[in-house]
Amino acid sequence: MTTTEVEKETTIESSKIEAHRIVRWAALTLLLGYIVSSLYLITDTRSRLASLTAAQSATFAQLQERQAATQNELERSNQTLAQQINVTERGLHAAYAGTTAELRQNQRTFEQRMQEQQTRAADQVTFEVATVRTELNGAKNDIAATLSDLESTKVKLDRAIGDLTGQSSLIAHTRADLDELRHRGDRNYYEFSLNKDGHSLQISTIRLQLKKADTKKSKFTLSVIADDRVIEKKDRGAAEPLQFYTGRDRELYEVVIFTVEKNKVTGYLSTPKTTGLAASR
Repeated sequence: MTTTEVEKETTIESSKIEAHRIVRWAALTLLLGYIVSSLYLITDTRSRLASLTAAQSATFAQLQERQAATQNELERSNQTLAQQINVTERGLHAAYAGTTAELRQNQRTFEQRMQEQQTRAADQVTFEVATVRTELNGAKNDIAATLSDLESTKVKLDRAIGDLTGQSSLIAHTRADLDELRHRGDRNYYEFSLNKDGHSLQISTIRLQLKKADTKKSKFTLSVIADDRVIEKKDRGAAEPLQFYTGRDRELYEVVIFTVEKNKVTGYLSTPKTTGLAASR
């Protein structure tokens, strides 16, 4: 693969990642807008309930004022009647008691109606809030599913900077990641296990020899034997692409180590599609 092709592939992959980011931000923006509109609806409903309660309280206060005025008027009227027609004190009290009882009955009826209206309004608010919550939970589930789909469609690979080209390339950390790279069909991939036993391992058109494996630091040193020359990759880390050019056309090869164990490393060799030799000892 030429440098131009690597750059094109990098540009395409960057565009895909940017597209995923745009979709994610759009989904988050949609969720935020929906939450804001739902909160506005709840606040508006509560405000209307508060206004209704205030209006009913004002009406009740007016009724009490009218009751007080009526009582005062009745007292004055009774006094006048008593003076005019010489009505007995018992009769006046009886008339006053009857009128007061009627007023109290009217007051109880009004309070009952007002309580019923408040109950209906509160039930309506509760129903609307429950509806908003249900719709909000549904939207959250839909957005979560969308984000999950986006994550599942992303390639389970990382990008790492090659030690030779200085450009980022897709690398695999596990055999499952390596299978996904193979499915892409861009290059040939040869998986291997390399022991520190003094022997070199033939892989495709090159040979690899493990010199050192540091399990604690996850570091290793290996020699690449290609085109009758030895290239030493010293104190390199796992998942670090080791690049070199080989062959008549000076094609780019890449070695990536999965794991570093005691006197053993596991990884793969990536070669251009034009190279198709199988690995052998």
